[in-house]
This record gives sequence, structure tokens and C-alpha cells, in this order.
Amino acid sequence: MATFDPEKFEDKYANYFPELQKAYKQAFEYMNDTYDSELIHAIDQQILNESEPFYEGDREFRIDLPEDPIDRLTGVLVDDEKAETVLDEYVERIERELQRAFEFPEE
Repeated sequence: MATFDPEKFEDKYANYFPELQKAYKQAFEYMNDTYDSELIHAIDQQILNESEPFYEGDREFRIDLPEDPIDRLTGVLVDDEKAETVLDEYVERIERELQRAFEFPEE
């Protein structure tokens, strides 16, 4: 595991791809075990595939989503409120997994 360098995170896919991949995978596995797998797969493939992680500083990450993320969901029957709630939790889980991947202690 490489020591985290905020400046290197600007080119995250070149410098930290394994850590990013691990964080997203662990978040997916947790969410897939917790919620309906069809919904989690749809969120993963139709929304999060175009998400972008950013380092905010002070050991915090942010996940930018594409515009109108819930409108992107197709092929799954779920009301918008539930989809938004699950997506919000999924994003929070990814942010926590990124903190773990870079060995930032949880507070």
C-alpha cells in the first residue's frame, strides 16, 4: 500500500487505481449483501460507472455523480425516494471504503 499523497490523487487512476478498485468493490459487496441485488447492480452499472472520486482534504473523499442520477435507472422497479436513499448510502459507503483503503482511521 502506497503512502497517500493528496497531490498524486489528482491523477488517481495512474497512481491509486488498485486502492480505488478495492474501495468500490468492497462498497458494492456490502451494499449487495444488504439491499436488493437488482437495485444495487443497476446503481453500480447505470450511475456509479460514471462517478468520480475526489479527495477533499482532511481525510475526506467526495463522490461526484452524473447529472440526474436517479433518472438513469432503468430495468428495476423502485420508487425514486428509495433509490435516492440507497444511492446516498452507497456513496457514503464508497467514501468510507476509500478512507479505509488509504488507511485513514474512522472517526
